[in-house]
Amino acid sequence: MTKFFALFAAFNGLVAVILGAFGAHGLKGKIPEVLLSAYQTGVQYHFYHILALLFIVALAVLKPVSRWSQLSGCFFIAGIILFSGSLYAIALGAPRWIGPVTPLGGLSFMLGWVMLFIHLIKTDLTFID
Repeated sequence: MTKFFALFAAFNGLVAVILGAFGAHGLKGKIPEVLLSAYQTGVQYHFYHILALLFIVALAVLKPVSRWSQLSGCFFIAGIILFSGSLYAIALGAPRWIGPVTPLGGLSFMLGWVMLFIHLIKTDLTFID
């Protein structure tokens, strides 16, 4: 699972850069400012959670993987897809029913952080001391 997280993060780093550039250069002036702002929020959270995934990978290299860290990574991936993906889709003209997906992605991000918190509580992190 750790390798999957690393590969997902690396590939999605590229995707987030491409989508960010597209938003900054391809969408500016072509969609309403409120939609461009939503799109940019999707890019920001996409990047934040790629970094969170890479943190999980780095921890896994130093300490054994736990079910909590695996759940955390899975929730971060779900959040990227649901939260950022729905914001991208909304900005690009997706149907209105996509809107309620965004909070589910936000909830996924929150659960990912809770799972990471539990993992860190339960893991001996003597390498940090």
